[in-house]
Amino acid sequence: MAEKFLPKKVTPYYVAFVPDDYESADIIVIARDRLLDLLIYDIEKVETRRDRATDPEERTLLERVLADLEQEIPACAQSFEESEKTIMRGLSPLSLKPTLVIDADRTTEPDPNTIIPQAMAAANIMFFYTAGKQEVRPWLVNRGTSAQGCAGKIHSDLAQGFVKAEIVPANDLLQCHSMHDARQRGLTRLVDRDFIIPEEIVLEIRFNI
Repeated sequence: MAEKFLPKKVTPYYVAFVPDDYESADIIVIARDRLLDLLIYDIEKVETRRDRATDPEERTLLERVLADLEQEIPACAQSFEESEKTIMRGLSPLSLKPTLVIDADRTTEPDPNTIIPQAMAAANIMFFYTAGKQEVRPWLVNRGTSAQGCAGKIHSDLAQGFVKAEIVPANDLLQCHSMHDARQRGLTRLVDRDFIIPEEIVLEIRFNI
């Protein structure tokens, strides 16, 4: 889109790959043959908490979590009730973070262009875009975010004064000269505040101050 619109400003979104730094990572990407290297930390943490637990329900939860970890199921892939999620967030096992397990060995360098969308899917996040002559920019939001929620990501004033969002799939917009051209071709759509924005969508927010 930057090549298409030649905007005055391009604001890219950067992804940093940090080897073996599980603590600071937002998303963990790990080869299947190294998964146990990650989960062993969680197993030790859960075992220690279980042995000290005095609440029978908490102990039962930790026993279940431990059994799944020993089967190489990351904590993020396990199912929890709301009360259990509170306990798990307090315990903070590393694999409670979004964890993408890939089929690659220690000698294989995965393709970042393949890994990034897979990691975003594991974390349940996505991009929407704003595009025009002034700026082209991706915005990161949770999947399932409403049109008004996306507007608020851009600026709180847009959310407060939200009227409508005009949306168009990014691939469709790339076939047009401009948003106006896409509108003339019938490729855009006006949606209300509660409309859930799908992936790979360009938004133009209509609002009142």
